[in-house]
Order: sequence, then C-alpha cells, then structure tokens
Amino acid sequence: MRRASPSPRLAVWKFASCDGCQLSLLDCEDQILAVADAVDIAYFPEARRANVHGHYDISLVEGSVTTQHDAERIQEIRHRSSFLITIGACATSGGIQALRNFADIKQYTALVYAHPEYIRTLETSTPISDHVKVDFELRGCPINKMQLIDVLSAFLIGRRPITPAQSVCVECKMKGNVCILVSQAVPCLGPVTHAGCGALCPSYNRGCYGCFGPKETPNVSALSNRLEELGMNKEAIGRLYSTFNVNATPFREEKERHDTQDH
Repeated sequence: MRRASPSPRLAVWKFASCDGCQLSLLDCEDQILAVADAVDIAYFPEARRANVHGHYDISLVEGSVTTQHDAERIQEIRHRSSFLITIGACATSGGIQALRNFADIKQYTALVYAHPEYIRTLETSTPISDHVKVDFELRGCPINKMQLIDVLSAFLIGRRPITPAQSVCVECKMKGNVCILVSQAVPCLGPVTHAGCGALCPSYNRGCYGCFGPKETPNVSALSNRLEELGMNKEAIGRLYSTFNVNATPFREEKERHDTQDH
C-alpha cells in the first residue's frame, strides 16, 4: 500500500551506454516492486511511458557524456534533482567508449560511418562527475542489482549506502577459489578492482577484467610489476587496463605509463 504522503520522485536517465545497468534495475523482480511502492517512478523510459516533469528527489544516471547535447542535458538534470546517483562504468568512468580518449575521433568515425561529416560527437567520453556534482557513484559493468536496491533504500531513509570497499580478491577467498594469478599465472585485475561481481570471472578460471573499476587506493604499479615478472610485455599490460573502466584514473594512468614506455 502506498503511503498517504507524497512519495519521493525517482527519475532514470540514459546517456551514452548499452542500457545494461537500467536492465539490472528491471531485473530486481520482487525488490523492484518494493521500490515502486516506496517511490513515484516519474521518469523511466525503459520501464514506463509516463513522463512527469518538474523536480526529482532522486535521479539515477546511466551512461557517459559524449556529445555537446549530453553536456547540456546533464546540467539541467542536476538542477532538477535533489540527489544524483551515477550507475555503471559508463557514468562513473566514461565506459568502454572512453577508448576514444586515446585515439583520433575523426579517424574512428571515418572507419565506421559512410558519411562521418554527419556525426556530431565530442572527442572524449567522460563520466558524469566531470560535468556536475554527483552524490554517489555505483560502479559495475553492469551494476550489481542488489547494491542498487541498497543505494536507493539508503537515500530514501537517509543512511549511508553499504557497498564493499574491498577488492575482488576478497570475494575469491570467500568463495574458496584458488588464486589463478598465483597458481596459474593468469593475468587478473582482481587485486586492484572493486568488489561487487562475486568474483564471477575468476570462478571460471578467467582473469578479472576490472568491470567494477579500481578499488580504493589500488596498488596498480605493484600488480603491473608482478605481471611483468610473469612474462607479460608492456603493451599487453597496458591493454589489460583498457577495458570497461579505462578512463578511471588509476587504470588510465597505468595504461598511459605502459604506452609511453613502449615508444
């Protein structure tokens, strides 16, 4: 039953992204019903047709800023939102599309589009926090749906969200996994990556790809040195950091350091 008093208004916005994080919210099943009962979902094109204008108590933003229109639109959204929460690697670090930040965007568009002169895009893909104040960042590619529910609940009742600060290595230990970096010399970003995926890839003997971005104070240089000891060349190490969170500061700096050393 809905409360008699007006419910907080929730809006979900899309910028440059694949929609995967919005789908994670829709995949919450029973939990999403509780959320829908606690808030007024005023704007969420992925889920409903309603488009309620005005001010929003909470805005969830998926995707990075890649056009001038995006840069202008996020300013308006910030102005209309009491709390703005970015969700996913695209919104928190620029996403996989931030690989453009290390290349010539005109060359990219010429290779992909028959008429690149019609393409209007920025030379970079940047996180939302580069443009406006962000109240909380929820990382992941895609995000952990239960973490999202916790973050929404936290903002609704006025407490701090509970998201893990440790690395993926802790999740591996909790699952009883043997470390593939140590035992099999498999390149893995687990030691420097924020927990949240449940150590999905290492559980299947695949190295972590860094989907949840760098953890707090990651020692990326120590990991890179270890990877060199295992026989990886500098190009391969730089490429390891060049995935979903390539524009996150620790990963970007480590990629650039190895790119520079190669030339």
